[in-house]
Amino acid sequence: MTRIDGRAPDELRKIIIHPNYLSHPLSSVLIECGGTRVICAVTVEAKVPPWMKTQKVPGGWVTCEYGMLPASTHERMRREASAGKQGGRTMEIQRLIGRSLRAVVDLNELGENTASIDCDVIDADGGTRTASITGAAVALGIACRSEWGRANFAGCPMRENVAAISVGIVGGVPMLDLCYEEDSSAEVDMNVVMTESGKLVEVQGTAEGAPFSRKQLNELIDLAEHGLKRIFRIQNEVIASVFPPLTAAEATGDLFGEF
Repeated sequence: MTRIDGRAPDELRKIIIHPNYLSHPLSSVLIECGGTRVICAVTVEAKVPPWMKTQKVPGGWVTCEYGMLPASTHERMRREASAGKQGGRTMEIQRLIGRSLRAVVDLNELGENTASIDCDVIDADGGTRTASITGAAVALGIACRSEWGRANFAGCPMRENVAAISVGIVGGVPMLDLCYEEDSSAEVDMNVVMTESGKLVEVQGTAEGAPFSRKQLNELIDLAEHGLKRIFRIQNEVIASVFPPLTAAEATGDLFGEF
């Protein structure tokens, strides 16, 4: 089956991640996944949410805000600020991004700091939440290795990379990394969030018509893992372009022994 953009069923869209895209945050990236483009920026504040203080929860926190620019879609979207509240989809996605990042972060090593990740979609062509997770992980990895991070974090808080990808069944064929047209016509639509060590953080799968089988579920997760292995290589290449790869001592948690 020929896909809309000519890709093979198990082929990713072209992924480009531009590090240090913005001037003011601690770290930032622009991630491009085909026609989807998202700016992910990390800001760290030396405080934690009040509930952590009240409940005497040690360590820091990682949270996310997600949004889409009005002109990021085919028809102009109304700004949520003008409506006076966030939509349910927005809240769901930003919570997903936050959960995904916290799954690979040692919150104790953050110290009493809150890392806020802003994910702003400037062009949407399917997979905005998965691109946001993938880009946010790179931005946070850069922040942890930055001069500020080395001076203010107790260790290297980010244990490994995390990334996400969409898969689905379109016209009876399992497909990787759905664009908007494929996503809108898929019989099954699924997002898979996975760590670099191969552990699942979250699987969001929905049958848009007829139910799908356990066999098809396994096929889709295998297809997602195939694509994510490639994405993890891209993430590591981008981080290595900003900072040298971690040494053995750094990988075992002694990153800041010399500081």
